[in-house]
Order: sequence, then structure tokens, then C-alpha cells
Amino acid sequence: MSEANHYYIYINMNEKRILVVDDEEDLCEILKFNLEMEGYDVDTANSAEEALSMEPGKYDLILLDVMMGEISGFRMASMLKKQPDTATVPIIFITARDTENDTVTGFNLGADDYIPKPFAIREVLARVKAVLRRTNPTTSQPTEPPKEEPHKAPTSHLLTYETLVLNAELKQATIDGEPIALTKKELKILTLLLAHPNHVFSREEILEQIWENDVLVLDRTVDVNITRLRKKIGEYGKCIITRQGYGYCFRG
Repeated sequence: MSEANHYYIYINMNEKRILVVDDEEDLCEILKFNLEMEGYDVDTANSAEEALSMEPGKYDLILLDVMMGEISGFRMASMLKKQPDTATVPIIFITARDTENDTVTGFNLGADDYIPKPFAIREVLARVKAVLRRTNPTTSQPTEPPKEEPHKAPTSHLLTYETLVLNAELKQATIDGEPIALTKKELKILTLLLAHPNHVFSREEILEQIWENDVLVLDRTVDVNITRLRKKIGEYGKCIITRQGYGYCFRG
């Protein structure tokens, strides 16, 4: 019997899938090439319509241009955040629209970061890595046991206030039994505040506990996420109180 050839296929189970959406084909190819060099599995789409047909819920991150055809990046992000299967997919806007209003609009729509054009590829790669680290931590990396901290929210039981229920284990919040579509950061903020009613957390404390060591987060990110969270929890939004000059608390 002749010696058989053996082929081995190695699959990286931790490989992250990224969707790049931009109507500039050259830019899509540049981003795809550089992201793939970093080990990511990358697909591209040249319109929001095309991207929406590609099962966006299967991606770990979407890089999204704002100014595109009939469906803008802002509108596409809004559509994704309203659907249960795509509500938690992280989004980074990459756009030439870089005014403060545009940036705030992006964060209000649930963006995890906002990169103005023109940009440096190294900056994009660093921000992609930071967002993926926050939203999709790999289980293969060793982790140290959590340290006891006085104001860390509990992670193993229910937190409730009237009909608002937060299940820290299931990573889900409900009102009157109906699930609320919260991003991971919004859920963490709500957990932190709800676990310590009437305790005022400064913006610095919230940034440190929710975003940890991510140096790319803007100071106003906390305010934007709090505003978005208040809207999503309806009547309970008024329970998240702003203490001018100090920070935020959940008043029970």
C-alpha cells in the first residue's frame, strides 16, 4: 500500500468575525487586508442593504461607514439595535462626519467607538482590539480570581426594583417580564447602580469599573450611555439621578 498524503486543517476557535461596511471599495479592501493580517476573519459590504442581507448577527464586530446610499450607517445601526439577534453586536463607526453632534449621535445609537476619517490603520487596529476585548473576551486567556471591591455589582443573583428585574447570571434585564435590549455596557452600568441604590458613582468610577483599562474611551461616553439607558428602561429612567458635580446614582 502506497504512503498516503495527510492533510491537517487547523481551526482557530477564537478567531473573530468582522464585517466592514463602506461604499468605498478600495477602503474596504485596505481594512480587510490589514484586519486579516491581525488574524481576523473579515467580510466586506459596499452598502447597508448588502450588509443587512449577510446575517449581521453572526459577526463579532461591525465597522460601519455613515454616509452611504439610501440606508445610512446611522439608520442601519438603529435597525440592528432594534433586533434581538443583532442588538448586542458591537459597532464602530468610521466616517468623515466628525462633528461633536455626529459623534454623540453615533454613541446614542449604541456605537462602541467612533473613528473619524482620515485615520491611521494602527489606530483602527488598536480600537478594534479594545472593543473586542471589552465585548467578546476570549475564554482561552487565563484570568485571575476577581478581587473583592466595595462597590462591585454582584454577579450571581437577581437585582430587583419594583417590576425592574436584572438577572446578573443570564445577563438580562426585564420590565414586567419583558426583556430590555441593553448593550453589555448599559447592562453593566445598570447592574452597578441597581446593586448600590443611593450610592453616587463618579464618572471616573464608572469608567474604571465598566471600561476598566481602555484608554480610548471618551469622558462623555458615560453621559451618553446613561442617557441611552434611561430611555430604554422607561419609567425607571427617572430613578437614575444626576448629582451635579458628583456623578450618578440609582434612587430607590
